[in-house]
Amino acid sequence: MSAELAPMKAQVYRDPRPAEYFTRFHERSRTRDPDPVYELVRMATALYAWTVFRARAISSGNVPPSGPVILAPNHFSFMDHFFLAVFLRRKVRFMAKSQLFSPGILQWIYTHGGVFPVRRGHHDEEAFITAESILARGGTVAMYCEGGRSRTGDLQARARPGIGRLALRSGAPVVPVAIHGSQGVRNWKRFSFPKVTIHYGELTSYARNPDPARAEQQAVADDIFGRIGQLYAGLEQHGRRGIVQRVRAERRGAGRPAAAG
Repeated sequence: MSAELAPMKAQVYRDPRPAEYFTRFHERSRTRDPDPVYELVRMATALYAWTVFRARAISSGNVPPSGPVILAPNHFSFMDHFFLAVFLRRKVRFMAKSQLFSPGILQWIYTHGGVFPVRRGHHDEEAFITAESILARGGTVAMYCEGGRSRTGDLQARARPGIGRLALRSGAPVVPVAIHGSQGVRNWKRFSFPKVTIHYGELTSYARNPDPARAEQQAVADDIFGRIGQLYAGLEQHGRRGIVQRVRAERRGAGRPAAAG
């Protein structure tokens, strides 16, 4: 698959700016919810995702309507933020690489839309404090298991421990999410627009541990990423239609509503 994809720009893996530069973004995210900018961006990107990429969701009802929850998707494209959130009524708060927070309109949109930075190339405790404060207020936080985007267009070999750390320290339940097809978004200059499917997995919880060892963080991260891999493999093998049919059959068997979205 990687040979068919347009190359990605070179990544900068260390942000040279001091931690103090990002303090105001964290303070805002810890004390304020996203403002109407979030809904405006959501409406615009939803139309784009539905029409251009024929994006559809499976089992979005697995995300609880209230209370703290961590969304844990794989990461192929800059559009993954939007693919993940447009099918949910809840306002999703994203932990995003700090390089996105540079003066300009995008920084303003991210700030008012509830996005907060993780300082790339550094041990950024502030990002986790912000994420945990949002969860403590009953919010929704999205964190990519792989850290950055996959450059090959395939799932990476292993998750980073950060998602395990957040799940354990917060005690918030986790919804693993497979985003299938979004690696092809980078081919838009070739007028190639992939069909994207977002499959929200079953809610899972881990016993809260305010000070987990790194090995425990990694074990939980690996478990979450394994669940994502199973969802992704299902879409690879059976396609969107096959998974929708399977989900509907399972719901009928359990006496639940048959809608897959």
